[in-house]
Amino acid sequence: MTPLRLVFMGTPDFAVPSLHALIDAGHDVVCVYSQPPRPAGRGQQVQTSPVHRFAEERGIPVRTPKTLRNAEAQAEFAGLNADAAVVAAYGLILPQPVLDAPRLGCLNVHGSLLPRWRGAAPIQRAILAGDAETGITIMQMDAGLDTGAMLLKGAVPITGETTASSLHDALADLGARMIAEALGGLAAGRLTAAPQPEDGVTYAAKLTREDGRLDWSKDAVFVERQVRALTPWPGCWFDAAGERIKVLKAELAPSGPAAAPGTVVDERLTIACNEGAVRLTLVQRPGKAPVNGAAFLRGFTLPPGTVLETSVSIAGAVTTP
Repeated sequence: MTPLRLVFMGTPDFAVPSLHALIDAGHDVVCVYSQPPRPAGRGQQVQTSPVHRFAEERGIPVRTPKTLRNAEAQAEFAGLNADAAVVAAYGLILPQPVLDAPRLGCLNVHGSLLPRWRGAAPIQRAILAGDAETGITIMQMDAGLDTGAMLLKGAVPITGETTASSLHDALADLGARMIAEALGGLAAGRLTAAPQPEDGVTYAAKLTREDGRLDWSKDAVFVERQVRALTPWPGCWFDAAGERIKVLKAELAPSGPAAAPGTVVDERLTIACNEGAVRLTLVQRPGKAPVNGAAFLRGFTLPPGTVLETSVSIAGAVTTP
């Protein structure tokens, strides 16, 4: 395969395997674009992104513009004379002049089976919705939100053990394998992009910390999926005795006698839900280390029969009884 002159555009850990794969395939990655350095961690020290750090280790120039909407940034991008740009969780909108600049266009490594879960949080939304599978779509980018024509798709199963972290890693690895294949096929004329079907479109809305609030008025199967889907970000939690308790792991549990949603039903931190119950197997108090449910209850007064706060949606309003 003839090496291509590439620009890579990505920011988080998810994108690093794809950049690694392109380098290993012998392509000439002439420049990497990534989000600007930002404060991170407990000390809020300014840090470069995972993609930025990997590129610097490989001696690849890195650019971190705050926007690509101005003429100067677009001219700089066009001046790279790239055969193609590969985009993986970059985080900036690509305006039309940027999309049009590379000879073969801009290819996106997207973490879902499009057109399902277009948007910002496809990995978490797929688990949260109880999907049986998700995957990677290599897409020829256009001006819409993940609406471009598709070059390749590959599926990954979602099981009852799948977490956001495990699915993230599986999809990152799959995307790395697929983007190298897609570039080779596109350059050789073996691949033709197919438009996305109009049926089956869903949107993976950006996550907020409030999405992690555990609502015991939901069924237990949903609450258990919520913990798997939203750990580590934005994290799942509930309030009790004036503290916000993080829930890092949970499992479905026998519900026992009927109890109101939110009721602590035993000394192993099993909580009744609208239907069924969940056992909180790894939790964390503010400023403390994570512990299992039984250990948590030895240091926190939450006896069986306690009813935790439950959010209930009524006609669009949220109330807490």
